[in-house]
Amino acid sequence: MRVRSLVPLLLLPTLASCGYSEDEWQAQLAKYEALRKQHDAEKGAHGKTRAELEKTKEELERAEERVGELIAELKKMGVDVAALEQKLEAEGKEKTQLQRALEEYKRRAEVLERIKARFEQLREKLKKLTEMGLKVSIRNNRMVISLPGDVLFDSGSDKLRKEGVEVLKAVADVVRSDTQLAARYFQIAGHTDDRPLKGGPYKDNWGLSAMRARGVLVWLTSPPEAKEGGGGLDVKKLHAAGYGETDPVADNGTDEGRTSNRRVELVLMPDVEEMLDLRKLSE
Repeated sequence: MRVRSLVPLLLLPTLASCGYSEDEWQAQLAKYEALRKQHDAEKGAHGKTRAELEKTKEELERAEERVGELIAELKKMGVDVAALEQKLEAEGKEKTQLQRALEEYKRRAEVLERIKARFEQLREKLKKLTEMGLKVSIRNNRMVISLPGDVLFDSGSDKLRKEGVEVLKAVADVVRSDTQLAARYFQIAGHTDDRPLKGGPYKDNWGLSAMRARGVLVWLTSPPEAKEGGGGLDVKKLHAAGYGETDPVADNGTDEGRTSNRRVELVLMPDVEEMLDLRKLSE
């Protein structure tokens, strides 16, 4: 009979109640295991006398008998040794699952660290824009360059102001001059405050925000030598969208809040790896 280590810490109170200590139990099992290994080794070894083999065999039998007695006594006390073995095996599997979960967590943490480093690098590349007063942040899980609408356009218009062109020129220079940024996809997103339009060609805030996004897109993708200039960015990397008043960043109940909400955003579109939650990067 071969016996594995059956009694973890959860059986210590039971052993104590029947007069056996954990040390006795562990010592008995250790002795049994050592004798078994010795017997197996001597059984196949050359040069051992029959008396030596018999002695080892007798000690092994006594150890097996003692372990058997302990198991029998545990059973008398209501301990299901077979069930205990199954429980220990299940706990081992659970620990394996926890280990795998920990390894997965560490892997995801490493991925997030790479993403964080990448975004910090992008932030550094866009530092020139922040020095100009433009806001670069992470919002809705995306890196966003916010361009103030009142600088880009006159009220109710989609025609770029001179000051707006200067802002777009700075943005285009930063993106175009960096291979990493130039290779990324961007969304040009137009936004308004919640005050409804009163007539005009755009009908409503949806139309105004979409046309303003289009105006920024056209300028950024036009060649620099165009009549009204241009940013020279890859037209395949940019697209436009109008959000109207549906995505405010401030309270429309104040003049300051409405000013913040009138904006055009240059949104850096995430790649597959960056679909992880990046909200902590903005903290």
